[in-house]
Amino acid sequence: MSTMLHQRPAASAGTPNGGVPARRAVFRWAIRLFRQEWRQQLLVLGMLAVAVAATIWGAGVATNTPPPPTATYGTANAMIALPGSDPHLSADIAAIQQKYGPIDLIEDQVVASGTTQNIELRAQDPAGRYGAPLLALDSGRYPSGPGQAALTSQVASLYGLKTGDTWHENGRAWLVTGIVSNPTDLLDEFALVAPGQVSSPDQATILLDQPASASQDGGPGGPGSPAGPRDPGQSVFPGLPASASVSLAAQTGGAQLSPATIVLVIAVLGLVFIGLVSVAGFSVMAQRRLRALGMLSAIGATERNLRLVMISGGLAVGVAGALAGAVLGLAAWFAYVPTLQRASGHVVDAANLPWWALALGVVFAAATSLLASSRPARTMAAVPVVTALSGRPAPPKAVHRAVAPGVIVFAVGIVCLATADGLAGAGGSGGAPALHLVGGLLAVIIGIVLLAPPAISLLRASPRLPVAIRIALRDLVRYRARSGAALAAVTFAAFLATGISVIASIQFENVLAWTGPNLAGSQVIVYALPPQGGPNATPLGSAQIADVSRHLGGLAARLHARPAVALESTGATLHQAGAQAHKDFTGTVYVATPQLLAAYGIKVGQIAPGTDVLTMRPGMASLPRMELTWGNYGIQQGPGGFTQKDRVLPSCTLSGGCLASPVIQTVSSLPGGTSAPNTVITEYAVRKYRLQTQLNGWLIQAPAPLTAAQLRTARQFALAYGATVETASSSVGPGEIADGATALGIVIALGVLAMSVGLIRSEAARDLRTLTAAGASGATRRMITAATAAALGLLGTVLGMAGAVIAGLAWARSSLSVMFGDVPVADVLILVIGLPLIAAASGWLFAGREPPAVARQPID
Repeated sequence: MSTMLHQRPAASAGTPNGGVPARRAVFRWAIRLFRQEWRQQLLVLGMLAVAVAATIWGAGVATNTPPPPTATYGTANAMIALPGSDPHLSADIAAIQQKYGPIDLIEDQVVASGTTQNIELRAQDPAGRYGAPLLALDSGRYPSGPGQAALTSQVASLYGLKTGDTWHENGRAWLVTGIVSNPTDLLDEFALVAPGQVSSPDQATILLDQPASASQDGGPGGPGSPAGPRDPGQSVFPGLPASASVSLAAQTGGAQLSPATIVLVIAVLGLVFIGLVSVAGFSVMAQRRLRALGMLSAIGATERNLRLVMISGGLAVGVAGALAGAVLGLAAWFAYVPTLQRASGHVVDAANLPWWALALGVVFAAATSLLASSRPARTMAAVPVVTALSGRPAPPKAVHRAVAPGVIVFAVGIVCLATADGLAGAGGSGGAPALHLVGGLLAVIIGIVLLAPPAISLLRASPRLPVAIRIALRDLVRYRARSGAALAAVTFAAFLATGISVIASIQFENVLAWTGPNLAGSQVIVYALPPQGGPNATPLGSAQIADVSRHLGGLAARLHARPAVALESTGATLHQAGAQAHKDFTGTVYVATPQLLAAYGIKVGQIAPGTDVLTMRPGMASLPRMELTWGNYGIQQGPGGFTQKDRVLPSCTLSGGCLASPVIQTVSSLPGGTSAPNTVITEYAVRKYRLQTQLNGWLIQAPAPLTAAQLRTARQFALAYGATVETASSSVGPGEIADGATALGIVIALGVLAMSVGLIRSEAARDLRTLTAAGASGATRRMITAATAAALGLLGTVLGMAGAVIAGLAWARSSLSVMFGDVPVADVLILVIGLPLIAAASGWLFAGREPPAVARQPID
């Protein structure tokens, strides 16, 4: 009997590995282990589920963020616009229809609303041949005859109307029959009326298809004329009135990555992340089962049987995690659709998902789990029986042998990114630059993954450190296979957050072209002069200005706001001179009146003597070759009147209305909106250069965001006195995108850290048991866990940021000033300092309870 216990069962000659019965038994045992150890494997399941869910959600966002193909043109592929001033408008429309076939006519008339966003009275057939995708009925019914109109939700809210009410506009009364929208542009504000009900359109838009011969002879890109005409539309639609403008759908396109490329990049990054978390989990699981595998080997199991145990368990974990992640990702996507719809400005079809990418993510998660479990399965199956029964981890490989593959793959990724045409290649719709970009990103990330385990050896424990920290660092190096995988996952999160933050900050490179929200939700500007970029309006006369000034106090009181602040300007603006062209300041340079400075708590003593301009725009004060210009500088008089010079500007002299290198001081307390007084000229400069001031309008600052009723009050005030008001829009600034990327990276990294640290510390249960028996307190256990999390967080952040910076340098090598012109330093510091501190604090707080493994020996 004793002899039989120490001998392996003899296998039949035809089945050296035990045959199907042995594999079936091993598979059942693996499934039983998965069911019994689901708590220990919950961390791995959670990581896989989160990774798959993130891939599904990200692919959905990337696919649906760009406008739909039917935007602007509907189902047509050409558009002809005729001005309402055309004296033969009706005849021209009839001639176009007769010559070029069926058309869809849309007539628009601008309606003054009292705001900078005018609305349109739009005559359009909801069942039109081409324009149907540009209309949607949200409630009620479409207008069908005279005196009927359907409003968009914004217009209805602006006037406080609902279905069945009467809308009074410009002396006419319209019965509101329903609420409509433009699904391709939810920011489009209009009132829909039946065809023929716009008596004096400002513009007539004709949707139609290009003639069949346009692409064969004489059309854009056709063989008939290699150079092509100056206006391709004239070759497609000859004989149009001179005032007509033609646009073709084939000519549209923005300088953005195509959705297919974005989905591919996100899918690749998400799937790589799945691989990282899978390797981390299964390395720990293999070490936990080492003694059990040794027992199985001792009773006669072959190496193939032992590998099958781990591979079967990995397949079960992968399938369960992938399915759970798919459910979680789809739930997150459907919940986010309304938010994305508001942010993108068009209707989002929740079912419009790249199902191939979703299926690929689910399959790859299961396959990656299988592959991730196979490597530790081979390693553990080759461990001698006695070593396996002891439960000791295998000694790590030499560092120099592990570094070489990572360096080679990382270098290949850098070369691919360097040949991806940088920011210029990002505007393409595919081809070699897109492939180089995706391949380079994949190679760079794989290189970082391969470099993470040997990087653990950098965590050397100095004898001067406390004992608990030395134990934590020693365990990280000792269990390098597991801690290296965890470090790779944290590095990936930091890499992704850094890359998004840097790319989002590109829009800040030209600080003169300020971007972001126009005003805060608590601000209103009442304009006396037409604002830049606003609708055409007649400036208020002196009597109107006096009338508005008398009644502004009442408006501020109804808005529960402080007294209005007068906004004065001198017509002065700023430029940055360059070798080829000037960079112009966007916005209005207001005058820093005492009332304006007092409204934002700026004292005269805070302004340095001799300062010409105050600004809150970071970095503008240090820009070289700045010029302050006023009057007719850069404007020449010709036969048609004054025109802006577009090539050579005159020398910058005070007599010509130009001041070189004005003294600019940064004052952060000024408001930051693009329409707010974020940059002002001092009264010292006004006096010194003898500038003339004029009243632009008034700024009203309320203590809280204004309600819809208060906004209607402001609009009605503007209509009553002939002014125009501007309120906050829903624009999102690049700073918010960068901050969101940093927060997302920290959340992902903290989640990975929590799961990975739990896995790593569970491997050191025997060491904790020994420490506890020797008198170690709960504070020691807290310190060990906190040091483990902080070390992984700090090293992963440094590696991820370094990889992102190197990749960015390679990709944007020809435009480094654009790429790194204004990196968000605050976000970088949050990642480098905040992530390790938060990880350490979390580890300290959640590691005080004595785990059961410390109190009792588990039975394998």
